[in-house]
Amino acid sequence: MFTGIVQDIGEITSIIPRKGDVAIEIALKQIDSGAIRIGDSVSVAGACLTVVNRREDRLFFDVSRETLTRTLMDQWRPGIKVNVELAMSGSDRFGGHMVSGHIDGKGRLVSRYESARSTRMVFEGEKEIAPFVAEKGSITIDGVSLTVNSVSDEPSSVRFEVNLVPHTLSVTTLGNLDADDRVHLEVDLIARYLHRMMTVQ
Repeated sequence: MFTGIVQDIGEITSIIPRKGDVAIEIALKQIDSGAIRIGDSVSVAGACLTVVNRREDRLFFDVSRETLTRTLMDQWRPGIKVNVELAMSGSDRFGGHMVSGHIDGKGRLVSRYESARSTRMVFEGEKEIAPFVAEKGSITIDGVSLTVNSVSDEPSSVRFEVNLVPHTLSVTTLGNLDADDRVHLEVDLIARYLHRMMTVQ
């Protein structure tokens, strides 16, 4: 379980195809990899991956075909920067919201504009996630916990706006996004289960 509070911006240093899936290597800057054990869960751009090896400032992960299908990882290349968060412990402060690291959909940045010292961004997501996106509700974008300012339903998609303060822009990859850049989206975990309970007879 994660909270969507990014702890580091890692860099993809290698991607190795292996019989239909891939192995990736990520270099860390802020997180001490010595505190990470093999088998630990780590959020990488919002996707929960399992550490299979570590060396100095590097973490290694196997990415399954299922994860490649549901994420943008099949398009990743060395040099790409990714948000990194370690799984929370029982003593951690709950700074964001409940994040599982299971990607619900792929989205894209529609537009961004300055608002005082903050930046407002409008994203578009697949229609399937529309029931889970609510004004003043939570959403995770590339592993970052954010609050939805407004939401509008389009014929084949859902659009929503979020506000990023200067700190979030500086410690995550979201500040570098341009229009049409694609992102991982995870809806609120509680909303997901409530929707399931209400629709299953």
